[in-house]
Amino acid sequence: MANSKTKVVTGVVRLSYASVWEPKAVNEGATPKYSVSLIIPKSDTETLAKINAAIDAAIEEGIGKFGGKKPNKAAIKLPLRDGDVERDDEAYSNSYFVNANSVTAPQVVDIRVQPILDRSEVYSGVYARVSISFYAFNSNGNKGIACGLGNIQKVKDGEPLGGKTDASKDFDELSDDELLGF
Repeated sequence: MANSKTKVVTGVVRLSYASVWEPKAVNEGATPKYSVSLIIPKSDTETLAKINAAIDAAIEEGIGKFGGKKPNKAAIKLPLRDGDVERDDEAYSNSYFVNANSVTAPQVVDIRVQPILDRSEVYSGVYARVSISFYAFNSNGNKGIACGLGNIQKVKDGEPLGGKTDASKDFDELSDDELLGF
């Protein structure tokens, strides 16, 4: 279970690949999970320092999963990744990212910590604060630190990610005269 050393509440991050309302299975037969990629600006040194400290704490707590020895960080999978190196996507430019997931649904709240019920309010591209926790894993020869998704607090709207546009930007309104020909 997450403790205060392995849990982080981020500063304002951007949500990408947000699957926070319905769990999705990554592969056929896999357990469906709620998930989101958190895009963290490289300028948010406070959040990045908290994440790195939580990863270090998760390594310490997970020594048993690593055969009783503290592993070299270069030898295990780490959740904090460089968007400039690993993503060819403008949204990840000058940012780090962490993929977080959970089998249980996150609570999704607004800036006043009131539940958000309208699913269209939280999407890929929105800005939020997110609670996450880090833990060690050793499964099928893969060793590392994973990131669990806690709760989400929407802070403000952002340009939707994923290439989806608003219908009002794709179409002009049709007049009754234009429809007569159909």
